Amino acid sequence: RGIAKTDGRKVWAFLGDGETDEPESLGAIGMAGRERLDNLVFVINCNLQRLDGPVRGNGKIIQELESEFRGAGWNVIKVIWGSRWDALFQRDKSGALMRRMMEVVDGEYQTYKSESGAFVREHFFNTPELKALVADWSDEDVWNLNRGGHDPHKIYAAFHEATQTKGQPTVILAKTIKGYGMGEAGQAMNITHQQKKMQVEQLKKFRDQFRLPISDEDLVNVPYLKFEEGSKELEYMRARRQELGGYLPARRQKAESLPVPDLAAFEPLLKGTGEGREISTTMAFVRILNILLKDKALGKRIVPIVPDESRTFGMEGLFRQIGIWNQDGQKYIPEDSDQLMFYRESETGQILQEGINEAGGMSDWIAAATSYSTHGEIMIPFYIFYSMFGFQRIGDLAWAAGDMRSRGFLLGGTAGRTTLNGEGLQHEDGHSLLWAASVPNCISYDPTFGYELAVIMQDGLRRMVAEQEDVYYYITVMNENYEHPAIPQGEHVAADIIKGMYAFRKADADKKAPRVQLMGAGTIFNEVIAAADLLKNDWGVAADLWSVPSFTELAREGHEVQRWNMLHPTEEKKLSHVEKLLKGAPGPVIASTDYVRALTEQIRAFVPQKFVVLGTDGYGRSDTREKLRHFFEVDRYWVTVAALNALADEGTIERKVVAEALKKYNLDPAKPNPMTV
Repeated sequence: RGIAKTDGRKVWAFLGDGETDEPESLGAIGMAGRERLDNLVFVINCNLQRLDGPVRGNGKIIQELESEFRGAGWNVIKVIWGSRWDALFQRDKSGALMRRMMEVVDGEYQTYKSESGAFVREHFFNTPELKALVADWSDEDVWNLNRGGHDPHKIYAAFHEATQTKGQPTVILAKTIKGYGMGEAGQAMNITHQQKKMQVEQLKKFRDQFRLPISDEDLVNVPYLKFEEGSKELEYMRARRQELGGYLPARRQKAESLPVPDLAAFEPLLKGTGEGREISTTMAFVRILNILLKDKALGKRIVPIVPDESRTFGMEGLFRQIGIWNQDGQKYIPEDSDQLMFYRESETGQILQEGINEAGGMSDWIAAATSYSTHGEIMIPFYIFYSMFGFQRIGDLAWAAGDMRSRGFLLGGTAGRTTLNGEGLQHEDGHSLLWAASVPNCISYDPTFGYELAVIMQDGLRRMVAEQEDVYYYITVMNENYEHPAIPQGEHVAADIIKGMYAFRKADADKKAPRVQLMGAGTIFNEVIAAADLLKNDWGVAADLWSVPSFTELAREGHEVQRWNMLHPTEEKKLSHVEKLLKGAPGPVIASTDYVRALTEQIRAFVPQKFVVLGTDGYGRSDTREKLRHFFEVDRYWVTVAALNALADEGTIERKVVAEALKKYNLDPAKPNPMTV
């Protein structure tokens, strides 16, 4: 609060009346009214048409929108009729004209402006009383009756009132004509949106209607028109452009960089939880957030955003610590005021809580994630949501966020297809990381341990806050509790974590034992670790363990290396990170995750060995984690059998060993394929 000075600023949003059918257009107008956002102005161009036909052919869209906005607490300004109607209003002593205007539906109004003055006289002025109002008017006079949205005087008055309104957001409902001035080429016609050009005769009528200084000879070339140097119009336009900062819109690409804490600041995460102490990666994230909130340079710029699920994610401790923002503070004593972590709203709160509104939370996040450009001030937003309700529900906003060069962290909570047992398909996410991979500047990770999360987030802060790269992060976090080890010793571990893959544990050097390479990510990596023990203890197979926090980053780097090699054919070929780590590694590679196989398949081209991928393709079930992981065939027993089968395919062990393993672990060969049931 108070970082950027925004007094006197207005936010203008320009919409079409057809676009208001989108739930996103009107879904949160109640919030603007409730929060008294008098800096917000909507201008809705009510030309009564969608792309294919009328918006409300049998109704009146302006009246409908007026009722919705007024009910939501907005100041509504209607700009319906232009100045040329004023003389008729003065003549009308009985109110017949007003009554006629209200009874005519939008479909008819569209038809009128696609016809002629004579048509309007006959069909609109359809009673003796109404006809008398225009008896001394020509058809051209009737045709020239204008709509408010095309009257500069009315529009100016509406805009002026909007800028002066206090205590309410404002919506201007301006009635216009689609294809205004196009005449027979498309005015008020259903084809207008698809119209690409006008014939010469139609251009002449357009020229004459707007009195444009173009000769018949020049009209064929459709020339540009410019105001003369020194003209009042040109001087006015130039003055307005200079007030806005110049002729071309400018976008700040950087703000003042901020210092980012070193990795050592997150030492509690790097040390692990200690033997017997279990936490989730969500709790590890909360610990990181608490460290950042205490940072002198970054603390006040942290923006936690949660869609009414703080307690689900274990973040309720922040209620008392930093509060939930509300411009009115808290006018009531909360029900849980006697508790340590009571619900606290505050005028200086930092948490943004939009309620059960993922799109609203994402919009908050984008506003904070682009504040470096909009306001010249870096903010660091953390939006945590159910991972299934992230890219799946607000994927369009996630794509827009990338296009807008947003910077911040998205946290997909209770992530993975099998982690949130008992709540069924609505919460079982096995594909958000794949969707995140489709956003070019979204950096995504699926960490297993607290130290991985700390390394990833610290590097993300470096890239976004210190170096100011135009990237944002999507990180999955889970609610499953388990012991977190300390970060492995090694010079390149942190760097390899960031690249997306590192050596978690190498098996003992036993050259006689068959060997496999096991990969995993997220909570399923714990199953992969357990599979390594089964392989060793039950079958004498050694397994090297690779944690892969980001298959997507590995794939991107691999494709970048491929491209470099293609463009530098005479130079020594580079190796991708996957190839470097797996070069010379003995045995097949088996990967298991809580996500669909396509996520892992991204790196197949860079794996030198036989590559077997397990994943959670298909729909889930309401059941325990253990049963869900068996159902999807990604748990320790399926990883073990897959590894043995890969060794058998290579001829390293006999095939009967695979059959023995199926029997030993009670894996039914007749079990239905989870991809198809």
